[in-house]
Amino acid sequence: MQDWLRMSAADLGRGIGTGEIDAVALTETYLKAIDRHADSARIYTVVTHDRARAEARAAAGRAQAGQRCGPLDGVPISWKDMVDSAGVATEAGSKLLEGRVPARDGEVLRNATAAGLVCLGKTHMSELAFSGLGLNPMTATPPCINDATAVPGGSSSGAAASVAFDLAACGVGSDTGGSVRIPSAWNDLVGLKTTSGRLSLEGVVPLAAKFDTIGPLCRTVEDAALMLAALEGGRAPDLRGASLRGMRFAALQTVVMDDMRETPLAAYQDAVQRLRDAGAQITPLEAPEIAEVMPLSGILYTAEAYGIWGDAIEAAPDKMFGAIRDRFRSGAEFRAADYVAACRRLDRFRADWATRVAGYDAVIMPTAPNLPPDAKRLMEDDAYYLTENLLTLRNTRVGNLMDLSSVTLPTGVPSCGIMFCGAPFAEERLLRIAQAAETALG
Repeated sequence: MQDWLRMSAADLGRGIGTGEIDAVALTETYLKAIDRHADSARIYTVVTHDRARAEARAAAGRAQAGQRCGPLDGVPISWKDMVDSAGVATEAGSKLLEGRVPARDGEVLRNATAAGLVCLGKTHMSELAFSGLGLNPMTATPPCINDATAVPGGSSSGAAASVAFDLAACGVGSDTGGSVRIPSAWNDLVGLKTTSGRLSLEGVVPLAAKFDTIGPLCRTVEDAALMLAALEGGRAPDLRGASLRGMRFAALQTVVMDDMRETPLAAYQDAVQRLRDAGAQITPLEAPEIAEVMPLSGILYTAEAYGIWGDAIEAAPDKMFGAIRDRFRSGAEFRAADYVAACRRLDRFRADWATRVAGYDAVIMPTAPNLPPDAKRLMEDDAYYLTENLLTLRNTRVGNLMDLSSVTLPTGVPSCGIMFCGAPFAEERLLRIAQAAETALG
């Protein structure tokens, strides 16, 4: 049964379907692993034992009757603590929301439950999802699978840790500037950033609604495809026969290759060569609009975030970690006219980008320019915190600003990912590309 903890969600689902795995025994194995794990309190905010057991019993009954709801029916997963769950605290990693208990599940959780997925509980995250580091001194900082002294990446930090430490088959997180892809990359997982508007945000605590998205953190591309279908109540794309032969990739150079640290750079270059060896054609790409849009991030993100959370923050500022509070407060500096002008410029840059990359199957780049920073130093060195926080989310933010579908894959080098960006609402095609790339990268 311990082997179940390291299996992909898809393989677990197949095992339930053939009768080789009992859904109740599977859930009990996960619950026991969570309860016994030394760092479980740093990963899960709450473990929903009763709900998980009830859902597992129902899944086992459906399997026995030959009436499974889908390929992941009976598979246990975790949920980032910003997706509402009925009768269970949903506090978005913030003391500002302490004691917040929603009356009903968020829509993506309802969809997943209808598909038969088992809810193990809620996972820790950065405060109100506003940091890519995963550092949260106000509640908990989850561990990183590759470095016990480092942060795990955020803001879906606990979601990544739950999968990396074999305490969930998949995790559900959110991505506003990289919050699914960074913790996925730093914990050697597959992370899917969906297009804004693809998955419902009803019943999800907001950060910056213009950019907020929901997505899975998984062990495999197949798992990501199946989770996408479950979260939206749809049908998973067919990944069979996916190949890189003849694929045309643009390797973005503008901004994303600046100030790369040695290990992530070497891992990326090696991954690119393996993609070429598998038949992909890869061309360097300069995109001036990326250099122009990056400075707009400050106003686009912080103005909206402070507009949503400013009153709550100012009513109890001591309930927030200072670095996160200051980042929110920077949004108060902008006029409404500045924000509108920035949105109009963003639309123009998105159109320029779409024209530039129209002839490519995907755009590739390193997921993160850096490795997971040291947690203790982040708390003690303000300059280090600022540098690492901004650098961490730089590359992933391209996908959010350009409103792309995007996926990160492990390169085989610990905490180093390679990112593939596709057209908006083209997740199915992107996942077929990612499936072929996953095979090439081993």
